[in-house]
This record gives sequence, structure tokens and C-alpha cells, in this order.
Amino acid sequence: MNQNNTLVVFEDKKIRRIWYENQWYFSVVDIISALTESIDPKDYWYRLKKREQESGTELSTFCRQLKLTSADGKSYATDCANTQNMFRIIQSIPSRKAEPFKLWLAKTGYERI
Repeated sequence: MNQNNTLVVFEDKKIRRIWYENQWYFSVVDIISALTESIDPKDYWYRLKKREQESGTELSTFCRQLKLTSADGKSYATDCANTQNMFRIIQSIPSRKAEPFKLWLAKTGYERI
């Protein structure tokens, strides 16, 4: 990974991030994996977006599709959100880890390269 595309760790969970438009953008599915016990964070994200859409919130509008390197070494367009928008997404995830994660994200989200 280059210096604009790095990994950070929260409680042994790797979270991909990329420096874009002068701020960090974090992988939504990586954060879902860190906050939930879901065995399929992509499906969790899909169902979360669908549930929130039914109540009038379009979580996808908080995201950008940015290319991140996956475990297979290839880059794929991935739903990512900056720190501010990630806080909004986290509000929709019931997790006992949410508060410690918000503190971690606030610190990590404002680190510069």
C-alpha cells in the first residue's frame, strides 16, 4: 500500500483507509466488521442500508466509492466515509463497541500523513 492508502487497527481488526480530498476515508465494511459479530460484513452493510432506507435515511449518501486494496492484493471500489459521516453510520449500528470506537475514530481520523 502507498502512503495514501493505509491500514489502521482497532481491537485487532484491520481497517482500510485512504487519504482523499485532504481527509481520511474509512472502509465501511471494515468498520462494520470491527463493531459487530457479523460473519458477513458486506451483507450486514447491505441490510443496514435497506433498513435505514425504509425509515427515510439513505446511508449511501454518506459514502464515496474509493479504490482500496483487498486481501487478494487487488483494488476494488469500496464504500468509504470520512470521519464525520462515519459517525452517522455508526449511530445505526447497535454495538457495545460503538463508544470506544468513536473515540478511536476521532483520534485516528484526524491524524495527518
